[in-house]
Amino acid sequence: MLAMLLSMLDNMVVGTAMPTIVGDLGGLEHISWVVTAYTLATAASTPVWGKCGDLFGRKSVYLLSVAVFVAGSALSGAARSMVQLIVFRAVQGLGAGGIGALAFALIGTLVPPRERGRYQGMTASVMAVGTIGGPLVGGFVTSHAGWRWAFYVNLPLGAIALVWCWFLLRLPAVRAEARVDWAGITLMTAVISALVLATTWAGSAYPWTSWRVLALFAAAAAGVAAFVAVERRVAEPLLPLRIFTGHRNFPLMSVLMLVSGVTLFGCSLYLPLFQQAVQGASASDSGLLLLPMMAPVVLVSQIGGRVMSATGRYKVFPVLGTACMTAGLLLLSTMDASTSRTLTGRYMALVGVGTGFLTQMVTTIAQNSVEMRDMGAASAAITLFRTIGGSVGVAVFGSLFNRALDGRLRAGGAGAVHAASLRGPAREAYLHSFATATHQIFLVGAVVCAVSLVAALLVKEVPLRGKAGPPSGKPASEDGAGSGRPGSVGGPEKGEAAPTTAS
Repeated sequence: MLAMLLSMLDNMVVGTAMPTIVGDLGGLEHISWVVTAYTLATAASTPVWGKCGDLFGRKSVYLLSVAVFVAGSALSGAARSMVQLIVFRAVQGLGAGGIGALAFALIGTLVPPRERGRYQGMTASVMAVGTIGGPLVGGFVTSHAGWRWAFYVNLPLGAIALVWCWFLLRLPAVRAEARVDWAGITLMTAVISALVLATTWAGSAYPWTSWRVLALFAAAAAGVAAFVAVERRVAEPLLPLRIFTGHRNFPLMSVLMLVSGVTLFGCSLYLPLFQQAVQGASASDSGLLLLPMMAPVVLVSQIGGRVMSATGRYKVFPVLGTACMTAGLLLLSTMDASTSRTLTGRYMALVGVGTGFLTQMVTTIAQNSVEMRDMGAASAAITLFRTIGGSVGVAVFGSLFNRALDGRLRAGGAGAVHAASLRGPAREAYLHSFATATHQIFLVGAVVCAVSLVAALLVKEVPLRGKAGPPSGKPASEDGAGSGRPGSVGGPEKGEAAPTTAS
């Protein structure tokens, strides 16, 4: 969780420091690549890290991912040009891909699903602290120590995480006798790269119908077809297709995580914009603006997790989660220039309740629907769907927002300027146009969540795996998945089905 916090804080801290970075290094035309390089490297490396953890031992691979992230942070802090910063941010992204995938795989290995509810509040707290505290830390560090410390602040935290995990994470290294799926890695990287680039550029750098964007989407589709063909015939696939076909809950959870990524990323970006531009909130408090949404995430995750641990039942939570998110987004879509911050906070709280019921529970249900040997690959796949959902959501929402705002402003005879520089009728026209553009974003988000409610209703409730120690007289293995030895906490031997899943 310390390493997860490290990764989440970094994204928020760097976003706050970007204006200062551009002022020092120049290269304003390349600013988008500072984010794109990180996102692209994170998404492309996530399934690779997850599979390597399954094959070669999750502890050693996890430590390596944290070390790569810390090295990328040190290099980014020492960058002397925008090009160097982009390259070093990609290195950071590689490490972040492993942290995101393997943190959940380790939790899934150490804690059986039936007992995992007690820990869900902690992981939700990490999300909340990273989202809210990141901009505050970024603004403070940049103002008092310079933008380079927005990266250097990761070094002591990363060192603590490395030493802590090295000595206290009780997972002896295990190496499997298996060939690495290089063809699958190459194709998966190509597919993810094409998809992330297409969604990042579409509607901003190029129109959605431009040949570049369409070619990237076509390349992604062709790559998926080739990837499936390769994964069917290799001995140890990068992303085993059995996790999608073994039980219907896993593909359903993939859909829900995709929708969760779309919603969370979209709200985190456009809600503070609306509050600043229309409601007059201070940009320096951008992290606190999300508090009404993130606080319920922590509370509801705690409640839902404890109920799940006590009863073993969980289907109600994704249903409630998608329903609350749909209702909250519908209410957010009704906001206009006269909506108060208090009312906005209430609508945000409803979205937070839905997110709390949904996000962590989706991971638990997905992990419970696969065999222990596939825990790393399954956790990586779920994390990847959330990342892709966020990337697609930001791109689509950004395109909708810009088109609606520009159209309204042109119709009213105003240019795309900040409300603070306008007076009288021009200001009123701008605020109305901004509210209208935001309305379209949240309305589309509500429709997407409403469709995902069907996936939640189709979830099949199967018994959650409980705690089961290793057979008498035999030591527990690294994680119950890396070798043919008996499994540890709740884990079957490699190649065996989990005892109570329906896969």
